[in-house]
Amino acid sequence: MTNATQDCGLYAVVEAGEGAAERLAAALAAGDVRVVLVAPAPGVQALEARSARPLVDMAQRANAAALIAGDWTLARTLRADGVHLAPSPDLAASYGQARQALGTGGIVGIDAGISRHDAMSLAEAGADYVAFAAPARVKEREKARARRDELVTWWAEIFEVPCVAFDVEDADEANRLCEAGADFLAVTLAVSQPPARARELIAAVASALRVTQGAG
Repeated sequence: MTNATQDCGLYAVVEAGEGAAERLAAALAAGDVRVVLVAPAPGVQALEARSARPLVDMAQRANAAALIAGDWTLARTLRADGVHLAPSPDLAASYGQARQALGTGGIVGIDAGISRHDAMSLAEAGADYVAFAAPARVKEREKARARRDELVTWWAEIFEVPCVAFDVEDADEANRLCEAGADFLAVTLAVSQPPARARELIAAVASALRVTQGAG
């Protein structure tokens, strides 16, 4: 199902660490970012409140929903809007714990990896969105992107629960995924990026969305 007219939103994943606030500020100034996920930098086990709090505050001041990666206790402590859960063997249990901690008013989004069964089951259980990714750590990047695109298309054709396409890196991907039916496109603001690169990425995806949606 091609859905060029749907309202496809921007979702920014900001890796906490040195320069994170500057990267996020640049991204928020470059496009209408609706969701900000605060995540630990690669190699860091868990977020700390002192590094996550200013990012949550900045996102919420910009009227974006602020999510915390994996830690519903920290999300509640920081009064974030919700949590994003990554693939794991006990994803269903993690979802149940997160929902109990955050209540029905909190956002609990899930990335079920390549498991269609888990995506469907958790959406039926009440997950606020499902995510499909093509992580940078995967060596066969083209294969990972093709699989993500296939899952987005499959989901959009059948389900009403919103889906997020992660690891969007350029305007071509943005166009393709928006047309495939993704509700949100997630751009990673990596700890290694200067603010100018964060601004460039968000601006490119935002521009692509305006063109794609305007074409409908």
